[in-house]
Amino acid sequence: MFVKTDNRQLSLRGKPTTILMNKLNREQLTILPLTERRHKMTVADVYPLDADILPCENLSLHIVADRIVEARRAEKQVIWMMGAHVMRRGNSRFIIDLMERGIITHIATNGACAIHDFELAHIGATLEDVEDYIWDGKFGNWEETGRYLNEAIVRGYRDKIGFGEAIGRLIQDGEQGILFPHRDVSMFAAAYRLGVPFTVHKGIGFDIIDQHPAADYAAMGWTTGEDFLRFAHSVSQLEDGVFLNLGSAVMGPEVYLKSLSMARNIATQRGEEIRHFTTANFDLIDFPDFQDEGSPTDAHYYHRPKKTILIRTVKDGGEGYHISGDFSVTVPQLYRLIVTSP
Repeated sequence: MFVKTDNRQLSLRGKPTTILMNKLNREQLTILPLTERRHKMTVADVYPLDADILPCENLSLHIVADRIVEARRAEKQVIWMMGAHVMRRGNSRFIIDLMERGIITHIATNGACAIHDFELAHIGATLEDVEDYIWDGKFGNWEETGRYLNEAIVRGYRDKIGFGEAIGRLIQDGEQGILFPHRDVSMFAAAYRLGVPFTVHKGIGFDIIDQHPAADYAAMGWTTGEDFLRFAHSVSQLEDGVFLNLGSAVMGPEVYLKSLSMARNIATQRGEEIRHFTTANFDLIDFPDFQDEGSPTDAHYYHRPKKTILIRTVKDGGEGYHISGDFSVTVPQLYRLIVTSP
């Protein structure tokens, strides 16, 4: 199961000592076809644009929708950062339509969202049962997802494009003869077709494609690094715009924070500012007062979306809003408010 990778010489009390550095051999994994996997989500679970949705009476939701409309009328940025759960709640068509209408100017997400988007477009189903498959190590070890996405990432690395663009190109163009009968629900394909930046911000070991023998970690690192710089460029244009973080507890606020710091660093040298913009955090979690950072003895003090997105980065000119609720309700309602705005 384990293979020796190299020997390193260290000195222990003046005597050389060899330490063996071992790693897992992915070639020994049993990789199964997607046809053998049971799925908890299919394309039937993706909302149509005219779906009946539950009401959501939230004043902040109305304010955020108005800010988005105002920003786009002024040709300012509307950046949509999300975790995979947002699309798993059936919102892909709403997000695609907002791109097609020119509302969303940049989408950013994690590796899991790319995986679910690919699988829905490729086989019309996604979302394995982790508890069911982890007991004997089947979880995540699926051929088509691991091979096709990793090969697309390697091609992206060779062509010096970003992670998200490489996935969008794969699905939109059907690279290597791979079929995507459900391409219409792919956000990545739509972004690639429309020329909307779609960036993926991942860590190695976070996603099931990292398990596959075809995974090239150098290619992953370069392409997601490219996406980080593309995202930071969009953040550098955030003045008078809107930044939304939907369902990302760590990746979203952290990538946004570093990008904003870099953008403000360069803007300051030019005598410019990036301070007057709106942020919104969509989450299942609610707070008695989302503008109160609290103290280090409070659990919510360590909630990154609240601290970073709603307080620290908007306290000198911007405004932040928190919208609590299930994404199967809040996202469709936001969509409706935007598209029906006079």
